Amino acid sequence: GAKAEDVAKVAPKDTIIYDVRASYAVKDIVAKYGGRALMNRVGHAFIKARMREENAAFGGEVTGHYYFRDNYRADSGIIATMFVLEALCAASQPLSELRKPFERYEASGEINTVVNDPLAVIEMIAKKFARNPQDHLDGLTVDCGSWWFNLRPSNTEPLLRLNLEADTRQACDDHVAELLTLITHA
Repeated sequence: GAKAEDVAKVAPKDTIIYDVRASYAVKDIVAKYGGRALMNRVGHAFIKARMREENAAFGGEVTGHYYFRDNYRADSGIIATMFVLEALCAASQPLSELRKPFERYEASGEINTVVNDPLAVIEMIAKKFARNPQDHLDGLTVDCGSWWFNLRPSNTEPLLRLNLEADTRQACDDHVAELLTLITHA
């Protein structure tokens, strides 16, 4: 969140690439500065390729990998740290206070569930949520209005990875329980 806003301030109206697990706060913040936030498949190779295609100023993954156009799209925690330190130096608040505007939603974190046929489960859930806008860029991402989720298979294990975000903690917990019931009873 904070890194996307800092890059958006430096390069307004530019493009930011973020992975399917990232908070909707990323697209909210980038839009605030007139930029384009483009959701992308998880993984550095996919993020960097999309950055080249879109000439994006920044790409970020939930796992803490940050890619900067002006650094040849190489992953750099040091550059990201410099942005955070610059923001801290310019503010008269601790980092815990600077973070608050970015903590707009409640997130589940990534929840892994062992299933026999991950793609069949994704297909079943896609049908259940057929009335909602869906994206199949990396697994299944469904926008349910005040909450959204991404369900994607592991590339190495028989797992489904669920990430969900909602407006409130209660809604997040309720929708996680709903989806886990669907996943485990598929």
